[in-house]
Order: sequence, then C-alpha cells, then structure tokens
Amino acid sequence: MPTCVPTHTADPNRPERAHPPHSPPHGPPPDRPRRLRIAGADLSAAVAVFLIALPLSLGIALATGAPLQAGLVAAAVGGIVAGRIGGCPLQVSGPAAGLTVVTADLIQQYGWRTTCAITVLAGLAQIGLGCLRVARGALAVSPAIVHGMLAGIGVTIAVAQVHIVLGGTPQSSVPDNLRALPAQLANVDPAAVAVSVLTLTLLLLWPKLPGRAGRLLRMVPAALVAVAGATATAAAAGLVLAEVDLPSWRSHALAGLPEGPVLGLVAAVLTTTLVCSVQSLLGAVAVDKLVARRPGSGHVPRSDLDRELLGQGAANIASGCLGGLPVAGVAVRSSANVRAGAVSRNSTMLHGALVVVAALLMVPVLEFIPLASLAALVMAVGIQMVSLHHIRTVTRHREALVYAVTAVGVVFAGVLEGVALGIAVAVGVALHRLTHTRITHEVKEEVHHVDVRGQLTFLAVPRLSRALHLVPQGATGVVALDGSFMDHAAYEALQDWQNTHTARGGAVEITGRRPGAGVWIAEPAALISSPTTEGTDETGVPSGAGCHCRPWTAWRNHQCELPLSAPDDDRSDHDNRVTGGPSTTSSTSDTGGSSGTGVTHEAGDAAGRQGGHYGRPSRPGTGDGPSDTGTGTDTGPGTGSASPAGSVSGAGGPQASRTGTDLVRGLSTFQRSTAPLVRGELARLAREGQRPTQLFLTCADSRLVTSMITSSGPGDLFVVRNVGNLVPPPGKESGDDSVAAALEYAVEVLAVRSITVCGHSGCGAIQALLAPRPDGTPSARTPLERWLRHGLPSLKRVRDGGGPGVRLAGRAPADIAEQLCLTNVVQQLEHLRAHASVARALKDGLLTLNGLYFHVGEAQAYLLIETAAERVFDRVRAEDLAL
Repeated sequence: MPTCVPTHTADPNRPERAHPPHSPPHGPPPDRPRRLRIAGADLSAAVAVFLIALPLSLGIALATGAPLQAGLVAAAVGGIVAGRIGGCPLQVSGPAAGLTVVTADLIQQYGWRTTCAITVLAGLAQIGLGCLRVARGALAVSPAIVHGMLAGIGVTIAVAQVHIVLGGTPQSSVPDNLRALPAQLANVDPAAVAVSVLTLTLLLLWPKLPGRAGRLLRMVPAALVAVAGATATAAAAGLVLAEVDLPSWRSHALAGLPEGPVLGLVAAVLTTTLVCSVQSLLGAVAVDKLVARRPGSGHVPRSDLDRELLGQGAANIASGCLGGLPVAGVAVRSSANVRAGAVSRNSTMLHGALVVVAALLMVPVLEFIPLASLAALVMAVGIQMVSLHHIRTVTRHREALVYAVTAVGVVFAGVLEGVALGIAVAVGVALHRLTHTRITHEVKEEVHHVDVRGQLTFLAVPRLSRALHLVPQGATGVVALDGSFMDHAAYEALQDWQNTHTARGGAVEITGRRPGAGVWIAEPAALISSPTTEGTDETGVPSGAGCHCRPWTAWRNHQCELPLSAPDDDRSDHDNRVTGGPSTTSSTSDTGGSSGTGVTHEAGDAAGRQGGHYGRPSRPGTGDGPSDTGTGTDTGPGTGSASPAGSVSGAGGPQASRTGTDLVRGLSTFQRSTAPLVRGELARLAREGQRPTQLFLTCADSRLVTSMITSSGPGDLFVVRNVGNLVPPPGKESGDDSVAAALEYAVEVLAVRSITVCGHSGCGAIQALLAPRPDGTPSARTPLERWLRHGLPSLKRVRDGGGPGVRLAGRAPADIAEQLCLTNVVQQLEHLRAHASVARALKDGLLTLNGLYFHVGEAQAYLLIETAAERVFDRVRAEDLAL
C-alpha cells in the first residue's frame, strides 16, 4: 500500500502538453458518446450515507412539525443540487438538526407554505452572498458562539422529543415543554417508551460490537439498525403506536407566497440564511480537515467556500420550491462520506438519487416506522450536539461565558436572539481583555519582580509606572510580560524606565516578549545590562542587548552573536574569548548556523555532521558546501582528529556550551516563559494520559527537531530516535529489542494511526556505512558497529540497484550519500512491514506508513510517494495541504 499522501507536482522532465495550458485536454472524438464513470468507492460511500440520511431526514421532519416528505425532499435536493454545484465535493447536504428549532418556529408562526417561501428567499440571499465572495467572513464568528448555538439547539431538540418518546406531543418552546413534563410523566405510554429505549440501546451499542464479526456488522450504520430493529420488534410484538404517515405525493404542499409582517419575514430570512450558511461553511472546513488526514487524498481538491455558498443557495431554492426543509451541510453524513472512502462529488449526488428512489418506491415500508423510534433517534442527535469536547475547548480558551450565554439565549429566546447575545458578550469579553491588565510587584531574594498579565495599552501605563517606580535605584528588576500586544505608549514608558534605571546603576531583565516587537519570542534577558559588565552576562557571553535572536531562540538555547555593526577587533576578541584561538572565518553568518563560534554556517554544519565515522567530529572549516550531503574528512575509524581544546565541538557550538550553564539557562527560560503557557495543556495530558496518533522514527542527530518540522506539540508524537533511523527486521535485533518494543507499544497499546520513518541529509551513520573497510564490510567490534549492520541492506540496495528506483523530485541526489539516505528510508519501511504488529494493523486498514526525508541545509521536507515503478521523494508545499 502507498506509504504517504500522493501530491501533484510539476516535473521539469515531463514533456510539454499537446494542448494550450488553459484549454481542456483533447477528449474522445465528438461522435463517441461520453460514459459516466463512477468509482466503486463513491458508490459504496453513497449507499452508506443514504442509509444514514433516510431515518435522520424523517426524524428531523418530525421534530420540526413539517410534512414527513419534506425531509426526503431536502435530502434528495441537498445531495443532487448542492452536491453538483457546491464547492466542497465531499460534504453531504440535507435537512440538518441545527435548523430544527428555526424551522419549527417558522412553521408554527407562518405555516408550512410560507416557510417554504422563506427557504427560497434564504437561498437567494445565500447566492447573493456567494456572488459577493464573503464566505470567508462567516468564519470570523467565534467558535464559542457557533458551539453555543448548536448546544442550545440540541437542548431544545432533546427536550421536545422527550414528549414523543413518552407517548405525548411536544409544546412550542422549551419552557412550555419543561412545564408540561410532569404531566407527561404521569401519562407515559409503555409501548412508546419500550420502542424508544430499544432504539437508543441499539444506537449506543451497535458501534461497540467486538471482534471481526462486529467490525463487519459495524459497516451498517447504527441509525438504520436502531430504527429498523425497533420497527421490526414493534411489528412482531403487535404494539399499537403512532407510525410514519406519508401522504400521497399528489397532495404534497409546495411553496406559496409569503404572508405575514414584513419585518418578521425579513428576520426569518436572515435567521435561516445565517444558520444555513455558517453551519455549511464550518462543515466544509471540517471536511477539508478530515480529508487531509485520510491517506491517499491528494487528488481531492480543497473547498471553494464561495462556490459552496452558491451551491447551498441553489439547493435551498430548489428545496423550498419543491416543498422541502431548509438545506445545510450536515456533519454526521459528511464525516460518514469521507470515512467511507468517497473520492468525488458523485457520492453525494448518488446518495440524493437513492433518496429519490426510496421516496417513490419505499413508502409502504417507511410507514411501518414508529414515531417514537424516530423521536429517540433525533433526541440522541440533539444530546450529541452538546459536545463535552467543545465545552473543554472554550473553557481552555476562557470563552465559557460566551458559550453559556449563547446556549441559554438560544434555548429560552430563539436562535437569532441567542446568537446576537453571544456576539455582544464576545465583544464585551474582547474589550475587557484588551483593557484589563493585572500588574503586580513583589520582591524575591532581593530581586524585584514586576509581573504584567494582559495587554499593555495606554490605559495601563499609570499602573505600570507606579509598579516600576517601586523598584529602588541600583536594584535588579525583572519585568515579566504575559500578553501579545503592547501599544506605543506602553512601550515608551517601559523603555524610558529601563534606560533611567540602568543609567543609575540598576539592572533590568525583561522576559516574555521584546518591547516593540510584534511577535511573542519568550526570550529572557532580551534586554539586560549592568554598569559593571556592559553587554555580557556572568559567563562572558554577549547578552541580549545587542542580540540578533530569532523567535525560536528560547528553545534553541544558542549563544547570541555580536551586533553586525560591531568593530572587527571587538568581534575578533569575542571569537578568541569563546574559541580559545584567533578567528579564521566570519561569525556574522545569518543563515541559521550557530552564531558567535568563529565558524560559518557551512563549516559549522559540516562540523555537526558526525564526521565520516560513527559520530566522530571532523575539523572545523572543512564543510562540503551548501549541498549538505555530509561528506566528512575522515577516512577510516580512528583516523579522524578530534577538535583541539577550545575549538569548535562536533555540535558546532563553543566549548562553553558543553558546560552545565546552558542547561540551567534553558531550564530557567522554560520555567519563566514557556511553562506558564503550556501548564494547562500539560496538566490535561497528565490527567488523560498520552494518546498520540503518530509514531515518528528518526535519527538521533541533534539538528532534527521533530516538533519543529512537524509543527507538533506535547502529546502529538510518539518519537523513537536512534543512530541512522534504523528498524531492525524481526529476529535480528542483536540483543537490542528497543525498536521492536517501541513499535509494539505504539501500535498495540497507543493505537497510533501512522508511522513515519524520517531520514535526513548529512547523516553520520550513512557516512559510516559508506566508509571503506579492508574486507569490504563494516566490522562489528563495538556496539555502534554492530548496530550499523542493520543498514547494510540499504547499502546493498544502492550498490546492486535492486528494486524500484529511489529519487528526489526535481533534481538528482547530490551524491552517493544522499542516495543512500533516501534508499535507507525505503528499506526501513520494508523492515517495518515485517513486524507482526505492524503487518496486522496494515492488513486491518488501521495504519499507514510514511517516508520522509529532511534536508537540513535547505530546511525542506520531502514526502515519499511510492508506485510500482519507482519511489519519489517530493517537496511538501503549502498549496498541497488542506488546512
């Protein structure tokens, strides 16, 4: 199976197109009829979605009080019209639970025919918004408001359906339903309750069936099983219950002219437009994320949100004209469509066609369904709309008040009123955060700490000045900034106080963010000076006063370089002080190498390549150039010269960096700047345990920062590192089972969904494999030499040329070392497949394998694409990703 997501890239070696670049390619001759081709995956996905949509459409229609056929009409139109025109190919549209409350209010207030007309007008409004290209603006609504709206709608649905579950009739509003609930409990219909309980039981237990048989049975949607099982049980037991009543299509009511007060109709149209549009657009974004995480999804285009709005508008016009419910993108059906393997919009259109067939031919069967079963199904959907995950998320982002106000407003006032209340509270919270700043002063061990929490604006300047002037002259002051914004007035006040305080003999340390900078850098000692050691700290290394640090220096923990404007003699003196000898090359490289070491980026890079022998350092200044392929200068084991005392170490840093000072400085930086930001997330992980979705197996090289190149954080990756990113085949671990144990734990216990093997340029292990030996093979005298024998299959594959070729897209490998790095990734993936736990997970479709090559000098990741003919490592670009 493919080991990575295929991507479409331009190959410079491909021949030119035979047709102009902006014209369609040559198709079949005009006299040959074009056949409709439907992928098997689309057909199976359409059947799965249809089986979910059929009972849900009837249940939502029942919950709104509309004719039951209206749910089928909306499902068919949503699938065919929105599926064909919309901009999100895999999103399934139809009657949505999020529209239930809105539609129920409209039907009760204006009647069914006017509600259909409002649906048509809302569709026209959506088309207008799509033409204005404002779809992205809908995503500016706070997620707390959207989640609160859905939670309020879910509560309203659940409370109303409880009456039908108990054998009664729901009232018009939540307060009325709550007031009528005691009387309803006193008159319970046992048959209705029994059918409802059976429906909920099947709905909850069906997805949890164990074993291989359970995995096969779970392919049938739980909603269909629950309704079908309850219907069959009720029929077999002869229960007398209210059942689905589908009148003849000849008497189906269509849209009529809107009747009612103009302002009320306008508000109804705006409400329907808002809820339909926001739910559909957010659903499209969610579908993009689901597709991006699915293996083999590179050919599925990202959503065009403006086109999606046009498609939803056209579907609402058609649904309203045909007497259907309002249409919106539906999360449950869309996620089922993606997980079923749909590859194009044909699946959504086929699902709509199947609904049409069912509505015309399955009426006698549908009329056996008890209303209590549909009510239980919709009640479960409403309860699921109150998501605990969403509540935890908004609480973590301190937006619980916005969520709660929106939900309560929707429940007791209505959707539009609740959303308006949520927006008002969100604006108030934002203003409060902008204007409310907490400033405290305390003394710890004769150091005055001024902590600033919140945004620093001109409104906080008086309180900031009072706190700063509590620091006595000549004392050491630490100003900790915990905020992402500082205006000019606050910056001037802080800068003036710092200059004055240091001029009078005091010392200042500002942590959190650099004054005047617009980005968070978490850099302690960013502005530090003292009257006795101007520009240096206690180690003699230049301080941050003239530092050209990057935003990532807090974790990088490097030594800051001197300012570019420093005189040459000062710079040379600094080089001599750090390296213990005269500088031979410039230290002002701004290409990302270790600064202030007397070694350029290229030389420093080469010095960190672990040389040609199992990690022994090569001499500084002997780099191989920008290709960064890791060609060292040593030629055999034991022949490489170690760096002299005081010179650059193998890691490319100064001798002082090998002391404990850097460790203490790094820990202090973390505790003061980073720990407050991640403490909440780490506390959650400590409570819930680790649940990573990926196993990342890479080299132990210090230049490979896995969290950086994968943009991941705590709890995201289960990382295994070893020399050469090797995966010993089963039974050949030579007494070291660590990699096999990690694989078994990650696959069997953590249930990771993907494993990535990542190689990199300039790998010392690869250089060691290529180093000549007297007998032609590496010896096995040391543990490291015995370990590297697991890389011999990769070396043999390169030298013999066996198997499909391995190459980089766009260019040839720089040398034999880079070719071996690429081949080694492919070889280790084959070793992975031989492990029993990995093989089982691959066979069950629970795991994907990825190959990755990271070029250190280019800071470029290459993702492996495997075909039967060759293996290609292609660039990862932003336009290839569905965010």
